[in-house]
Amino acid sequence: MRKLKLMMLAVVAGFCFQTANAQLIDEQDVTITMELQPVLQLDMKTPNQLEFVFDEIEEYYRGITQYAATELKVSSSVSWDLYAVGRSNGTNCAECWDQQLVYGSGGVTSGAQANLPMSLVELRQNRANSGAGVATSFPDYNQAFSPAATASGGNSLYVNGGTNTPPGVNGKYIAGHSGTSGTPGTDAMVGGSWMTQTGTASDYYYTVDYRILPGLPAIFPMAFNEDGVTAEDLSTVSATAYAQPGVYTMYVQYVLLEDQ
Repeated sequence: MRKLKLMMLAVVAGFCFQTANAQLIDEQDVTITMELQPVLQLDMKTPNQLEFVFDEIEEYYRGITQYAATELKVSSSVSWDLYAVGRSNGTNCAECWDQQLVYGSGGVTSGAQANLPMSLVELRQNRANSGAGVATSFPDYNQAFSPAATASGGNSLYVNGGTNTPPGVNGKYIAGHSGTSGTPGTDAMVGGSWMTQTGTASDYYYTVDYRILPGLPAIFPMAFNEDGVTAEDLSTVSATAYAQPGVYTMYVQYVLLEDQ
């Protein structure tokens, strides 16, 4: 009988030990969703209006330059391209300045032309486009302005007839370029921000100079289309053409877009 009691005590002790060490678990889950939307941010510092007043013969010949008139700062979470394009209301033509006032009595029949191409505006960016490796002609606006006696389309503003079409493979980009490979340093700029770069010498910060050179006569010899080769100055209208005196307006639009 004493042996049986000892066995029962051992069984009860074993049961109590197992009960004391049993693990109770209750689980609940929460789902976490992350949405990464592409962010492209272009900060621009510039006067609301740039005025080019030509009231001296020397200004017609040498042109007028507005230095560092526009400051561009880029931040992007995706690969990107940046370009400039001329815009107007199209009151004269899709790629022409809008004429606001006419001075004098000279009409079109006497050679005075009111349809002035927006490509006569020249830009110069402070640093080269490091993402335009595929371009073969004038990939950006980094080259120096040409002398008055030497017509060049290297800095002539891109114009697209009021459409949303970016420059093609021969067109000028401030940063990045036309293409589909998406390879940084080839045809696109890698995501990043001017806020994380050292100083202003980076691919995310640019300053832009503007120049208008009417010439004598005022045919705007620096006006070229996108390819930088085909002239758009008023001599292409006729041998006797010149700009009609007056007040003209247009604007330059800077477009930051995701590289495609």
